[in-house]
Amino acid sequence: MGYGITIRVWGNYALFTRPEMKVERVSYDVITPSAARGIIEAVYWKPAIRWVIDRIHVLREIQFTNIRRNEVSEKIPVGSVKQAMKGTRKKPLYLSATEKRQQRASMVLKDVEYIIEAHFEMTDQAGPEDTPEKHYNIALRRLRNGQHYHQPYLGTREFPANVELIESGDIPPSPLRGERRLGWMLYDLDFSNPKDIQPQFFEAVMRDGVIDLTQVELKR
Repeated sequence: MGYGITIRVWGNYALFTRPEMKVERVSYDVITPSAARGIIEAVYWKPAIRWVIDRIHVLREIQFTNIRRNEVSEKIPVGSVKQAMKGTRKKPLYLSATEKRQQRASMVLKDVEYIIEAHFEMTDQAGPEDTPEKHYNIALRRLRNGQHYHQPYLGTREFPANVELIESGDIPPSPLRGERRLGWMLYDLDFSNPKDIQPQFFEAVMRDGVIDLTQVELKR
C-alpha cells in the first residue's frame, strides 16, 4: 500500500458510459474506478507513480435524467495525422463539426457527489529522485491549491468535476443503506501491451453506499 489521499468530488451531471451500449449513451449507476483515477490524474500525474482507487463512497441518491447532446460522427484518421506531421499530406487536416454533427440521446446521472479514497504506487519508470514522500507532498499541495493540469470531469468533458481534499479523515455518511449489486462494471484498461489494450471488469457491490475495491477480482 502506498501513500493515500481522500478527495470529495461533485458536480451537476455525470456520464460514465457503459461500453455495451452502442447507439445511445447510458451511464453506469456510479463513477467507475477508471473515471475516478482520471480525476486524480488531472490534478497530479507522473510516469513514476500509478494511482489506485481503494474505495468509492456514494454520498447522494442515484438519479438519472435524459439529455440530447451534439456529437461528431467521425474522427480524424491516425494515418492522416501522421502524414500531416511528416509534411506529406496534400489536403488540409481538419474535421468539420458542422457537417459531421449528429444528435444523440444520453441517459446521464445528475447531482452526483462521491468520496474517493486512493493511493499511489511507484512504477518501474521511477528514478533515484522519485521518492514517495516527494510525490505525495506535491499531490497534496496541488489539491490544497486547487491546481490541475486540465479540468477534471465526470466521465465526459462537458461535465466538469469539483474536487476538494479531505484531510480531517472524517468521511460523511452515505444516505444509501443495505447491499446493492450494480452488475459488471468497467474497472480500467490494461495497457501492459500497447498493441492489445484490454478492458478489465469487476462485479460491483455497494454496501451502505460504499464500493470497496481493495479485494476485487478482475475479469476481461
